[in-house]
Amino acid sequence: MRPLHLRNACGIAAGALLLVGLTGCASAGSPTATQSEVPPASTAPALHQAHSVDPQQFDALIADPKRLTINVHVPYEGDIAGTDLSIPFDQIPARADALPPERTTPLAVYCRSGRMSQIAATALSRMGYQDVVELNGGTLAWEKSGRSLVWR
Repeated sequence: MRPLHLRNACGIAAGALLLVGLTGCASAGSPTATQSEVPPASTAPALHQAHSVDPQQFDALIADPKRLTINVHVPYEGDIAGTDLSIPFDQIPARADALPPERTTPLAVYCRSGRMSQIAATALSRMGYQDVVELNGGTLAWEKSGRSLVWR
């Protein structure tokens, strides 16, 4: 007869092998508990993603009078001509009342370097806005491309 500690070790090893064996027997098409908890992609709500565009594309997009242009940089360091709103990037969700209620309204956001506008664009997308673009590289890239800023 084996000592008690060896019998326990053998029992644990046998249990582990049984568990591995049962897991390995599951067919590839059989959902596991984790997989079955995730809803099929077709029933999940669509999340629209913001798009980062270069200064030339941004300039063309903000020329559309239907697109709302928002400066999200803090502190203020100038505007792109035609800017409609200034809302600090970290106040976007709290200032939802300043934004259009129609989530189909096209939006364009920018800041000085692009970091704040990426955060703002993500927040706007999460709020349900379907067409959000942000200026890649911010007003630094805007000025580097030969475009200018206006000052209030």
